[in-house]
Amino acid sequence: MKNVLLALALLPCWVQAQTLPWSQRMTATIMATYPDSMVAKGGRMAHWDYEMGLMMHAVEAVWTRTGNARYYNYMLKSMDQMVNEDGSIKNYEASKFNIDFIAPGRSLLLLSQLSLPRKEKYRKAADLLRRQLANQPRTKEGGFWHKQTYPNQMWLDGLYMAEPFYAEYTQLYDPTGKGFDDIINQFVWMEKHARDEKTGLLYHAWDESREQKWANPKTGTSPNFWSRSLGWYGMALADVLDYIPASHPRRGELLAILQRFMPAVLKFQDPVSGCWYQVTDRLGDKGNYLEASGTSMFVYTLAKGVRMGYLPASMMAAARKGYDGMLKNFTSTDAKGLVHLEKTVSVGGLGGNPYRDGSYDYYLSEKLRQDDLKGVGPFVLASLEMEAANERASLKPRTVAVDTYFNHEFRKGADGQQEPYHYTWEDRQHSGFWLWGNTFRDLGAKTVSVSGAPTAASLKHVDIYIIVDPDTPKETAKPNYISAADSKAIADWVKAGGVLVLMANDTSNCEHVHLNQLAAQFGMQFLPKNINMVKGDQFEQGRVDIPAGSAIFPNTKSAYIKELAPINAKAPAKAVVSKAGDVIIATAKIGKGTVFAVGDPWLYTEYVDGRKIPATFENFNAGKDLAIWLLKQTR
Repeated sequence: MKNVLLALALLPCWVQAQTLPWSQRMTATIMATYPDSMVAKGGRMAHWDYEMGLMMHAVEAVWTRTGNARYYNYMLKSMDQMVNEDGSIKNYEASKFNIDFIAPGRSLLLLSQLSLPRKEKYRKAADLLRRQLANQPRTKEGGFWHKQTYPNQMWLDGLYMAEPFYAEYTQLYDPTGKGFDDIINQFVWMEKHARDEKTGLLYHAWDESREQKWANPKTGTSPNFWSRSLGWYGMALADVLDYIPASHPRRGELLAILQRFMPAVLKFQDPVSGCWYQVTDRLGDKGNYLEASGTSMFVYTLAKGVRMGYLPASMMAAARKGYDGMLKNFTSTDAKGLVHLEKTVSVGGLGGNPYRDGSYDYYLSEKLRQDDLKGVGPFVLASLEMEAANERASLKPRTVAVDTYFNHEFRKGADGQQEPYHYTWEDRQHSGFWLWGNTFRDLGAKTVSVSGAPTAASLKHVDIYIIVDPDTPKETAKPNYISAADSKAIADWVKAGGVLVLMANDTSNCEHVHLNQLAAQFGMQFLPKNINMVKGDQFEQGRVDIPAGSAIFPNTKSAYIKELAPINAKAPAKAVVSKAGDVIIATAKIGKGTVFAVGDPWLYTEYVDGRKIPATFENFNAGKDLAIWLLKQTR
């Protein structure tokens, strides 16, 4: 009972567990089962393994979709128990060249980017994994062996274990980008050797040497299609595409593989349940059964692929059918109110001792487990995608741009070079808009930057334009001030239907003079006055209460906005949030467009990720409410 109470303590006190989204309900079960951390199992330290890494990635995703730091803290504690101060990893043996060891590195990469003390250790640990890949034994073409003990073999599983980490690492820490070609090749070679022309599916593994008893003597492929292995492959494709630059000349090869792969998978979706069988192409055959992990992985790949534009929108119907089938066939609730995932096969391998021959009977012989992490992780990820799909159902795809011309600051990056930061979509530290941008992206929006002066051309394809905290000379040697021409271009764009967001700052940190010349066209002025000044951790001094029935913030009761400039609002502007007579937030309807103004950039990561301010302040919810409202204002 103690563990159940701990799990429920993670949930907002005003919500019953049964009303929460499935992603959070299932995560609560895992956090109750492993209350200390994911790496403490049965009182013993767990190995550095892909199951833990998969679940940590899912917990991280729940954190970024909720702003609830309890999820972040759970993931951080798990990683800290495995990573030493010098960056070495407990229970990790690089000499085994086990590609499964790479998967937990995704959490290391996240932590290496956040505002954290001693975060360098996570980068050092990630470097260890990258060195393993640099020395990983390969096939003659260059495909990664699955393990040192499985020579000459590429498995579908390995694409998920290595490539998303490899791709993100390359994006972050390899300015040459050479790793991207290697990553793309892994998918190309896997498809080349393992794809069945008749079904379009890929066999579980390929043995270049043809020496394994399970290997087809002509093709080297294993004899059957296993849904979880196919699921690993699909998720890997969907995730790797997050990091391959849009300008990369070979990105289209990955898209083409995904667009060949998922239609083949859909041919074998059970028409009654919407789920997939353990052995993919043997629907209804004796002994075959609907399996949770493979189904969850396919639903995730479909839903994410549609959200990101990799797959046609028509495939969302199959994702919904699959998800409904997951909830009906694979979930249960115990007497304590915790939900569980049923019917996840414990393992599926080839070779080894005792020998696994890859036969139909072999895949049906492995045991099923409740709450197996290989099923729970994908279930949580699929649930998050479906929850986001439901939220954006009433919204149209839009382009949201943040200005990086009037605010154009730099800092020294991890490689020692200067990098742009502060209110950018890419900045994952406390100073960035990465988390708020993630909210927009979940809602189906595309986030971009406007790096030059606003013109009719640069704003032509922008629906929402965010100008935040224009630079002062102390921040940037040669600031780009908002000119009369800039103001006219922006005002014309708003009148034609654009949605403009103005985020000022306190008088000592924001260039008000030229910003106010723009704001004046909409009946607004940021005043030379600082309010909500906060001393130390006296957070209540930054409280802003949201009026009941707010059209902009229907799910937010209070927010934290400190050291801000109040607004003088006159027609056509009107105040929507005030405190002690000072206008905090104002809006205006201008022609066909809308303007939203606030005296502080209060939605940067420091104040939405839940790690700094008390949970009584609902900045994450406010950011989501505002994003939805802004998207609904677009024409």
